[in-house]
Amino acid sequence: MNNLSIFLQAGGTGGGMGTIIMMVLLFVVFYFFMIRPQQKKAKDARKFRENLQKGVRVVTIGGLHGKVVEVNEKTVLLEAADGVKLRFEKSAVAMDQSMQLTEETAKAV
Repeated sequence: MNNLSIFLQAGGTGGGMGTIIMMVLLFVVFYFFMIRPQQKKAKDARKFRENLQKGVRVVTIGGLHGKVVEVNEKTVLLEAADGVKLRFEKSAVAMDQSMQLTEETAKAV
């Protein structure tokens, strides 16, 4: 019994360092699989909104499909149908309509 208690006590000394290493590895995994891709996606969306041009077909975050008629500093004028023009904040524009079609095609395959 004396030998068993010595082995159990000796095995517990490295547990603190192992826990720290596991926490660091867990953070690295979260960073590369969750945080970094989300930051990249937000950066791409911001860049797309800054480079909006007249004539581009877009989709808003509410699901409205339209063509950009006018671009101002903070707003965008979209034509949803013939003669129907709606003004949206640039932040409400989600993506280029062709990007959405590409994503739908990729999901179907």
